[in-house]
Amino acid sequence: MQGLLRLSKGIDAFTEFVGNVTIWLVPLVVAVGVWNVTNRYVGRAIGQTLGSNFYIEAQWYIFSVIFLLGAAYTLKHGEHVRVDVFYGNMSPIAKARVDLFGTLFFLIPFCALLIYFAWPYVMQSWGFLPNGRRVPWEVSPDPGGLPRAPLKTFILISPALLIIQGVSEVIKNLAVLTGHLEPKALADEQNPDLQEV
Repeated sequence: MQGLLRLSKGIDAFTEFVGNVTIWLVPLVVAVGVWNVTNRYVGRAIGQTLGSNFYIEAQWYIFSVIFLLGAAYTLKHGEHVRVDVFYGNMSPIAKARVDLFGTLFFLIPFCALLIYFAWPYVMQSWGFLPNGRRVPWEVSPDPGGLPRAPLKTFILISPALLIIQGVSEVIKNLAVLTGHLEPKALADEQNPDLQEV
């Protein structure tokens, strides 16, 4: 179990890194949003079109990347949406059982299915047609729009990161259930230092 807990710590460190990089996209999306609004109002005031579809699409592309890359980080920190009617009052051991079950039977299979069904969609966006033909990348139909293929790739990256973090969560929950990890350490897993028993 000690080796698995080390693997879990490595996964957690990787997820933390991805999350910390993603956090820096937030000021960028805000700046692009401010730019878009400023250009719209200043453009109206002077009778010119100052904005473009490039900046509008860039804003929602960056927001999408923040959402998709932040999912595993959110899971690591236990900040995803829960219906706490029963879960909030459970003991740490019962919470570990519920989390283990949910991760093994819902999170990981759902993410695997998402990757499976999104793969052809993303490959087609990159210009790889099912019949083997190559075509240009998918690009926004709007004038000055951005290529969509790089953004659609995050539809595969996000569930892959969730599966990886899900493996870490499975390890930690198993460690709690087998007595190799204090339940408090799992609850504090939002802290990077796991207290091994």
